[in-house]
Amino acid sequence: MKYNTLFLRHAIVIAIACIGFSGAALAVETTAKQAIVIDADTGNVLFAKNADETVGPASMTKMMTIHLLFERLKDGRLSLESELAVSEKAWKMGGSKMWVEVGKTVKVEDLIRGIVVQSGNDATIVVAEGLAGTEEAFAEEMTQKAKALGMNGTNFRNASGWPAPDHYTTVRDLATLAMATIREFPDYYHYYSEKEFTYSKIKQPNRNPLLYKDIGADGLKTGHTEESGYGLVGSAVRDGRRIVMVAHGMGSMRERSEQSARLISWAFREWGQYALFESGETVGQVPVWLGANKTVPAVVRDRLLVSVPRNARKGMKVKMVHQEAVPGPIAKGDEIARLVVSAKGMEDIEVPLYAGADVERAGFFGNIGAAISYLLHSLVS
Repeated sequence: MKYNTLFLRHAIVIAIACIGFSGAALAVETTAKQAIVIDADTGNVLFAKNADETVGPASMTKMMTIHLLFERLKDGRLSLESELAVSEKAWKMGGSKMWVEVGKTVKVEDLIRGIVVQSGNDATIVVAEGLAGTEEAFAEEMTQKAKALGMNGTNFRNASGWPAPDHYTTVRDLATLAMATIREFPDYYHYYSEKEFTYSKIKQPNRNPLLYKDIGADGLKTGHTEESGYGLVGSAVRDGRRIVMVAHGMGSMRERSEQSARLISWAFREWGQYALFESGETVGQVPVWLGANKTVPAVVRDRLLVSVPRNARKGMKVKMVHQEAVPGPIAKGDEIARLVVSAKGMEDIEVPLYAGADVERAGFFGNIGAAISYLLHSLVS
C-alpha cells in the first residue's frame, strides 16, 4: 500500500514512557569528501556526507570479489581446499600483489587471505578467471550482484579496483555491500580481521589501520588511487552492537586512519539503540471502512530497534500514519499503515505496520450504513 500527502490525514502520536529525549547528538565533521556511518543492527543512517556521490572504489572493489567467492563456498560450488589456476595475466598484474606464480594453482583459502589481507590484485584475477572464465565476465557478474543488493550507483569493470572507465560506486553502496557480507557469510567473515598473511615466504600486514586500534574493529577493506584518494570501509563491534562506516577521498593514510576511527567512536559514543516494540506487538488500531469490524490492529512484523541520539530524548515522537479508514476486506499481514519515529538530530525512521487480524467485508446492511455515514461526514466537512 502506498502512502502520499492525499491520504496522510490521520496520525496517532504514541508516547514512549520509558524513553525521554532532550537535544540532539553532538555534531560530527570529517575531512573525508564522502562518508557514511550506519548502525548495522537497525539499518539507521547516523551520518552521511555526499553519500550518493559517484567515486572510484579502488581496492574496496575487492569486497565484491570476495563476496562472490564466499557465495561459492556457502553453496558448495567451491571449498577452501579447492585450487584455482594462475594465468599469465594474473602473474603480470601490477600494484599490490600476493605474489602468485604463473602456471601454478592456489588454494581458495590462500586466495581469500591474499585478497583480504594483502590486497593482491593478482589474486583477484585468479579468482575472476577461475569463477567466470575471464575477468570481463566476472566484472559483469559483480555488477549484477551489486544491482541485486540494491547498489544502484555501482558499476564494475574489473575484479581488483584498478582504475578504469565506468568503474564506479558510492560510499552508501559500499556500506550496503559490507553489511550484506557480514550478514550472509558469518562463517567466512573472520578473514577480514586477520592482521597478517605469509605467501611465497613474503609476510604482509593487513592494510586496514582500524584493526590495530582498540575500537572493536573486525574489517573490512582499504582502497587508494591517485585520482580517488584514500578510502576505507570499516566495521566494529562493541557490546554486541555493530557500526559500519565508509570514508573516502582523504589525502593520506594517516588521515584515513584518524578520520575512520573518529567516525566509528563518535557513533558508539553519541548514539544509542532503543527497542520500541516487540515482534508482533500491536501499535494501535486503524479504522476500517466497509468492514465487518470497525477497526483492525496494526502490528510490527519484527522487533523494532531504532538508533537515536543519546541526548535527543525529550523531543522524540513515534506516530502511526494511515488512511482515514482502510477499506475492507483486509487480510492478516496486509500493510495498512506506517510508523514514523522522529527526533532532533536524526532523519525520520519509517517502518511498515501490518494488519494483525483478518477483517471481512461488511454485509449489505453494513455497506448501506457505511455509505450513509460517509455521506453525512462529507456534508459536514
